[in-house]
Amino acid sequence: MWLNNILETIGNTPLIRLNKITKDLPCTVLAKVDYFNPGNSIKDRMALKMVEVAEQQGKLKPGGTIIEGTSGNTGMGLALAACVKGYKCLFVTTDKQSKEKADILKAVGAEVIVCPTNVLPDDPKSYYSVAKRLAKEIPNSMYMNQYDNLANRQAHYESTGPEIWEQTEGRITHLVCTAGTGGTITGTAMYLKEKNPNIQIWAIDVYGSLLTKYYRTGEIDMNEVHPYISEGFGEDFVPENYDMGVIDAFEQVTDKDGAIMARRIAKEEGLFCGYSAGSCLQGLMQLKDSLKKDDLVVCIFHDHGSRYVGKIYNDQWMMERGFLDVKTFKDIVNGRAAKRLVTISPDCLVSDAAELMKKYDIEQLPVMKDNALIGAVSENGLFQKLFGDQELKNATVQSVLEPAYPVVDFDTPVERLGNLITRENGAVLAKDEKGEFHIVTKYDVIQSLAK
Repeated sequence: MWLNNILETIGNTPLIRLNKITKDLPCTVLAKVDYFNPGNSIKDRMALKMVEVAEQQGKLKPGGTIIEGTSGNTGMGLALAACVKGYKCLFVTTDKQSKEKADILKAVGAEVIVCPTNVLPDDPKSYYSVAKRLAKEIPNSMYMNQYDNLANRQAHYESTGPEIWEQTEGRITHLVCTAGTGGTITGTAMYLKEKNPNIQIWAIDVYGSLLTKYYRTGEIDMNEVHPYISEGFGEDFVPENYDMGVIDAFEQVTDKDGAIMARRIAKEEGLFCGYSAGSCLQGLMQLKDSLKKDDLVVCIFHDHGSRYVGKIYNDQWMMERGFLDVKTFKDIVNGRAAKRLVTISPDCLVSDAAELMKKYDIEQLPVMKDNALIGAVSENGLFQKLFGDQELKNATVQSVLEPAYPVVDFDTPVERLGNLITRENGAVLAKDEKGEFHIVTKYDVIQSLAK
């Protein structure tokens, strides 16, 4: 049996047990993996619901334009609905969102406007303000406003909550979810609390958001607000979708811890999730002392990791922010005794190469001509060739030339160097900040990893 359109695939996403990261917890932890939705995020649910409600209310008319301020995922859901239903889309996002998100929105036919992140919500340049202004200026358009549009939480009351209840056969004791617009956590919690008021709802927030303090004190304190890197959750105001009465705890997670945990989920559980999934599970781990043996915890994993390949899944991006504590080519060079790179010209004799290797106790010798790398000679390669023809010692290096060593960035992680250094290729080169070449061999990598 077939489906009529892509929108009919939204929902009924799997609940998957976590086995490695949570192995020391006393209870069962399940992930509601919503990247199985067609737009690869949980936002597909509420996006479709907002469009349907707008249609029912007569606010969205044929040929109209959907306008929304979005970090990317809601835009994708709205764009899918627009494709099927025949609307145009104009999305406003912030410059901290990953490039992949904006590119995906454009791929499905949306126009994307990027606004600065570090401005207050009521600033004319904020993406909230720009979206509202455009909705007033463009005829036959509607600003969806996922933050204050209660169809957002209604979607999760009608779908996410019932799915979790049925999939756990009513055994769920805790729901853990990052807090952004408030729609997912509030709508899901409202349904689950109706079924069992004792279910604990834990909201995970980020440092730099004011939601946690507002939950605990009822005070909107703008001094809590500062820039953060985490995407898709945390707020600098309180959206109307929130009903704090159905939430039992708020926990804040750092940008770094959320990013690192997302990478662990991918490597250890095989779930390639987004930033908020890492923060969600990290928040649970911070609250683990409150868990008991028979608890059944459900964590919401909102979206797919493909939208973060240029950020949290990029080693360079992680290292630049101090999120990734890895050894690099540069660390190996700085950690050993200073030594100049020994090279040889292709016009020199093979015997000269052998003498240099003996003098400097090295096995790998880059071959350079006019300050350019053109190849290499290795101790093992020379041994094999000379063993078959001893007269080669009087030939030029050009005649025994091996392929040049790979050249990588100076900040390349050691684990990548390990993949480049093979039996046939015994070294890797990189230029430092001054443009000078350095060499790292298999021995250097072993020594570095052993420290």
